[in-house]
Amino acid sequence: MSNFWSQKRVCVTGGAGFLGKVVIGKLKERGATEIFVPTIEEYDLVDPKSIDQMLIDSNPDVIIHLAAHVGGIGANREHPAEFFYDNLMMGVQLIHKSWQRGIEKFIAIGTVCAYPKYTPVPFKEDDLWIGYPEETNAPYGLAKKMLLVQSQAYRDQYGFNSIFLLPVNLYGPGDNFNLQSSHVIPALIRKCVEAENKGISEIEVWGDGSPTREFIFVEDAAEGIVMAAESYNESLPVNIGSGFEISIKDLAEKIAQYTGFSGRLVWNPDKPNGQPRRGLDTSRALEKFGFKAKVNFDEGLIKTIAWYKENQHLIK
Repeated sequence: MSNFWSQKRVCVTGGAGFLGKVVIGKLKERGATEIFVPTIEEYDLVDPKSIDQMLIDSNPDVIIHLAAHVGGIGANREHPAEFFYDNLMMGVQLIHKSWQRGIEKFIAIGTVCAYPKYTPVPFKEDDLWIGYPEETNAPYGLAKKMLLVQSQAYRDQYGFNSIFLLPVNLYGPGDNFNLQSSHVIPALIRKCVEAENKGISEIEVWGDGSPTREFIFVEDAAEGIVMAAESYNESLPVNIGSGFEISIKDLAEKIAQYTGFSGRLVWNPDKPNGQPRRGLDTSRALEKFGFKAKVNFDEGLIKTIAWYKENQHLIK
């Protein structure tokens, strides 16, 4: 329980999504009773009038801005303009209007895609500006990174208490398993399970398997976000990660093993690899608000696979 939340009205954009549902669960565990979740059907957060209405209806003390237009490499390549415009306009207008209304605290959620393509590993927050992001997801990453610039500018000029967090790739039960828009872990889980169910002897995997990625279990990511909301009040961006880096080749083989897929992984080097390496320095989160990820990667992967197998009949 945290006294921080007991008298607070909290608006969680994206609260009906994968991460949002877990964040809301954490808030309730800590004593939050007034939580407003704007749905996409009722509020188009790209539209300034819709944002105004949402702020009137929710009247929040704290906003956790999780809502985003996101997807894997394929979706980023097909919709770069949408990913840039939607994410930029949602965030920039929401921060501005939140400042105008005197919101007590704003938690902006960035993305690991904001880092330059050749950031030294482990990624340190101070290296965010040493180069251009990896091309396939640069529009999305840059749109999100502008929220950091805005957050810092509004704190400097107006004293607005806005913070900026950089979660690494998420995974876990309830993830997006739609092959048109999913990220690598749910996509590989679905491909392996469906291939095994249908007796298919091989599946295609994008790229050559050489890039590395870091992943954080959704429960850990939610915990980090809520801890930062409670006690972090500075402009410095903060990584939210696990500190565990794995190659896509090793990841694919691990997923094949845990799903029981007995066929062959066929690598398609004509498809993009994405950023060469991703691994975060997570020391700032520990230093600033005591956060450290707890869920072992294999443990989290097994839980995610089990959830998908139980729910695959419900997934389109």
